[in-house]
Amino acid sequence: MGKIMKNKLVVKNIETALVDAKPEYKSMLTNIDKKMPEIQQASSNFYKSHSQFMGVTLDVTAITPIRSIKHTLAEIDKTKSALQEAHINMQKKAVKLKKKQRKLQKCTDDLDREMLEIEILELQTHSANAQNSVQGAIRKMNFFVNQYESLLKHLGVDEVTEEMYEVEENRYHIMTAMKQALISARPRGGLIDEGNQIYMFDLGISGAQAQAEVLAYLNFENGLIKDGKAPTHEHTMLWLEACADKFANDPQKFAERRGFKILDSQSLTNTPKLTVAAE
Repeated sequence: MGKIMKNKLVVKNIETALVDAKPEYKSMLTNIDKKMPEIQQASSNFYKSHSQFMGVTLDVTAITPIRSIKHTLAEIDKTKSALQEAHINMQKKAVKLKKKQRKLQKCTDDLDREMLEIEILELQTHSANAQNSVQGAIRKMNFFVNQYESLLKHLGVDEVTEEMYEVEENRYHIMTAMKQALISARPRGGLIDEGNQIYMFDLGISGAQAQAEVLAYLNFENGLIKDGKAPTHEHTMLWLEACADKFANDPQKFAERRGFKILDSQSLTNTPKLTVAAE
C-alpha cells in the first residue's frame, strides 16, 4: 500500500505544478494515476538485469561443466555483494529518513518544513526503487543457486574441488580455442584467424593440425547440406569433444618443454564439503 500511495502523491504533486500552466495534462495525470498499480505489478517482472534464458545462454557461456560452475558461482557472489551493498545503503537511507522526520516535527518555519517534506519524499522514493532492484536480485541469485545444484547433478557429484577445476581447464581451453577457431574460419573461407592461431600455439597445439581439423569439419557440414541434411549444434559439440581428446596431451608437453609443471597438487586446497546440521 505504501508504494502505491507514494506514486499517487508524486502524481498529485506533478498535477499541482502543471495544471495552472497546462490544464490539458490533468486528464493525462488522472489516467496515469488510475493505471499505475497495474503497471507497477507488470513492471515487477522485469526488476532484474537479465532473463533466466540469458543467464544460461549468454551470461554463463563456458563450454565445459566445471567452468560453467565457476561462472555460476561468480554470478552468485556478484549478486550477493550487490545485495549486501544495497542492504547497507537502504539502512543508511532509513536512518536519514527518521532524522528528517524527527527534524520536521520540531521545525516551525514554513519553507524549511516544505523543503524537509520534499527531502522525505525523495528518500521514500529512492527506498521504493531500491526495493524493486533488491527483489529482482534475490530472484536472480535464487535462480543461479538452483543452476549450481543442477550442474552438480549433471556432473554426478556432490561437490567440485579445486583439483577437479584445474584438471578440466585443459579440456575447457582446447574446446574453447577450437570453437573460436571454427567460428572465425566460417567467414574467412575456412582459415583460422591470427588471434586463435596464437591461442593454439600458447596451448601447444599445432596450428597446422588445428587448421586441418577445422577444414575437415567444414567439409563434413557441406557434405551434409549437399545430401539434404542439416548440420546441428550437437555435431559441433561432438567435434569439439573429439578435438579435446586428440589434443589433450599437447598443453602439458608444451608446459614441460618450458620447464613448467602444469598441475601442482601441493598448491591446491580441497576443503571438505560443509555439512549442514539438521534443524
